[in-house]
Amino acid sequence: MSSIHDLRRILGTCKTIAVVGLSPQWHRPSFFAAKYMQAHGYRIVPVNPTATEILGEQCYPSVTAAAEALAAQGTKIDMVDCFRRTEDIPPIADEAIAIGAKCLWQQIGVMNEDAAAKASAAGLDTVMDRCVKIEHARLFGGLGWAGVNTKVISARRPQHLPY
Repeated sequence: MSSIHDLRRILGTCKTIAVVGLSPQWHRPSFFAAKYMQAHGYRIVPVNPTATEILGEQCYPSVTAAAEALAAQGTKIDMVDCFRRTEDIPPIADEAIAIGAKCLWQQIGVMNEDAAAKASAAGLDTVMDRCVKIEHARLFGGLGWAGVNTKVISARRPQHLPY
């Protein structure tokens, strides 16, 4: 699922994002993407068993542990964003299904069809081989104003997120 309408809907409704494989190193793509999303009003939940805190948020060893901790605070994970290798995605998809996430998002270069099919069958939106940050900037941000071809042609102004 990758239509402009679907991506806008997903990014407009999924406000709490568990980023699996989020690196504490500022120069890594996962850090850059998560920092961008955090700056645009999203709650980032780092999932990395080797770190204790990233971007000012407590880090969790798994999606399940993060979901349990957030449930105690009255919050739910909406999206599971995967910065992991393609072969590592099936157990992450199982966790996303088990916690009741709305979306399983596989970053650029990550395309596990079986995990996506399983998540879709469980009612989750699935996105593969796309970057959350790039899609947000393309659909809600100002990439078009900078001369980048966003492949979005419309006479309407883009619907901006309320933040």
